[in-house]
Amino acid sequence: MDDPELRFTSAGVPVARFTVASTPRVFDRETGAWRDGEPTFLDCGCWRQLAENTAESLAKGSRVVVAGRLRTDRWETPEGEKRSRMVLEADEVGAALTFATVTITRTTRPAPSRETAPDDPWATATPTRPTPPTPPAAPDGGQQAPAQEPPF
Repeated sequence: MDDPELRFTSAGVPVARFTVASTPRVFDRETGAWRDGEPTFLDCGCWRQLAENTAESLAKGSRVVVAGRLRTDRWETPEGEKRSRMVLEADEVGAALTFATVTITRTTRPAPSRETAPDDPWATATPTRPTPPTPPAAPDGGQQAPAQEPPF
């Protein structure tokens, strides 16, 4: 892994870019030793809190596990040559634990804004479930038949 580069968009959204290398190791039966295969380099990007946590936690040489979506960037050079590269948009980035240990430190999230629209019905919602109203008594003083439950 390369050092993550943390930047911010004009809107202030954090984005981190880094490169990971995948180098297969193959066992050479003739020599009885392991040797490195041809490395593959993959550009990775992540956004928001994941970007900040990645930039703060990982450094060049860190063994990482990255999960996300592959996409192809295509462009044309000023000389007219067509180019492309594979980019992994990371959903998750973590330390590989085969040759390392980590200590997990939870990050704190900022409290949500309490500013709400005056007509927002969810702004006054309570975390407890409301109690259903009791059915009215039958006109003859007896008990009313219980309401049927919906079939779902």
